[in-house]
Amino acid sequence: MGRGVIKTGQAMHIHILGICGTFMGGIAALAKQAGHRVTGCDANVYPPMSTQLEAQGIELIEGFGAEQIELKPDVFVIGNVVSRGNPLMEEILNRNLPYISGPQWLADNLLRDKWVLGVAGTHGKTTTSAMLAWILEYAGLKPGFLIGGVPQNFGISARLGSPPSPHEGGAGGGGGFFVIEADEYDTAFFDKRSKFMHYHPRTAILNNLEFDHADIFADLAAIETQFHHLVRTIPGNGLIVSNGREDSLQRVLKRGCWTPVERFGADDGWQMDGGNLVTLHGEAQGALHWDLLGEHNRQNALAALAAARHAGVPVAQGLAALREFRNVKRRMEVRGVVNGITVYDDFAHHPTAIATTLGGLRSKAGKERILAVLEPRSNTMKLGVMKDALPGSLKDADMVFCYAGGLGWDVRSALAPLGGKVTIKDDIAALIKQIAAVARHGDHILIMSNGGFGGIHEKLLGILGENNRL
Repeated sequence: MGRGVIKTGQAMHIHILGICGTFMGGIAALAKQAGHRVTGCDANVYPPMSTQLEAQGIELIEGFGAEQIELKPDVFVIGNVVSRGNPLMEEILNRNLPYISGPQWLADNLLRDKWVLGVAGTHGKTTTSAMLAWILEYAGLKPGFLIGGVPQNFGISARLGSPPSPHEGGAGGGGGFFVIEADEYDTAFFDKRSKFMHYHPRTAILNNLEFDHADIFADLAAIETQFHHLVRTIPGNGLIVSNGREDSLQRVLKRGCWTPVERFGADDGWQMDGGNLVTLHGEAQGALHWDLLGEHNRQNALAALAAARHAGVPVAQGLAALREFRNVKRRMEVRGVVNGITVYDDFAHHPTAIATTLGGLRSKAGKERILAVLEPRSNTMKLGVMKDALPGSLKDADMVFCYAGGLGWDVRSALAPLGGKVTIKDDIAALIKQIAAVARHGDHILIMSNGGFGGIHEKLLGILGENNRL
């Protein structure tokens, strides 16, 4: 919710608390594009986000000092990194100043007249959102988007897009397409609903649903309830594109659904065979020709094609767009090749994502060695909730290197089933040194983390380059 009288529909000054996060930084960029004055603060104001925001004319302040109320914005927009005890937040509350969550501000001020296409799921939200936005762009629809990564076809993570036009609205109104990564994580300290509850999508992708975010959800059933609440907001003239292979999503839809559903990965819906032939209800739609790896990306593509078709893009045009799709940064992104050794960066941090990412790379690498490098950094991983699933998720790797710093559980015991192929270090520099010592021509080094991992990619490439000169 929020507090205070908040102007909508006119230019305002907003001050964003927690502006350097990917999502809040995206809101800042969108607000600036919409003609609002935007300022913000965070505890970690440093590149690249700081330079990106400053390049857009957005003032940044280091820290959460209470004196920032003197900026006198029309409203304070609160990121979910902010909690009670934050000095600026406490002053806002004490003075009864207007504040609102990021998702609600976005919904009230930028999404109200849009045809929103929301992409939800435990895995693949960023990649699928990028695919969908690119298909709409390729079709000339000039969508807006807010994505939790940087799609390489666009080079930016957020864009306002074209204004609504009558022919796009159709029955029920709302034109001007907007693709948003619909996250199930909570909204703010004062609003514990999932972020996606604010977006009111007309087209919704439910990509998959597994247990995650153990810091805020007790179990899978609690997340299924949030997804059911999302389903309740989707209009009857909308569309739900759901993963037909997921029992959890079947349970969600059985709790009540008032919207047409198209399934992918199932006999009664969208499918793609090993030759990348796309079919719908058994009828061929065309073949997908691209360089992306893995079954998970084929399923992501099916979901994006189905959602784009609901927005009026023919499947053949969607397939043509995907031929030119370039993946999101940090999704199997090649960071460098030294002496025949390829170093990749990937955002995988959940056991299922680790397994699918490794599986995709294995299909490319064949019998060449894969060196998996893992930082268990997410809140769920730090709690050790999924530690027992880690050994199985790493089975496609020839060697495993894990950083154990800052964890409250015994990594060595958890990864013991991997035997001699695992190396664990509490120091990143020592880990890099060990990887460089064993890497050889033809190896694929896959680095997986949802954080910066201490700049490991460039440091490792630097050492590999030095070794090559010896």
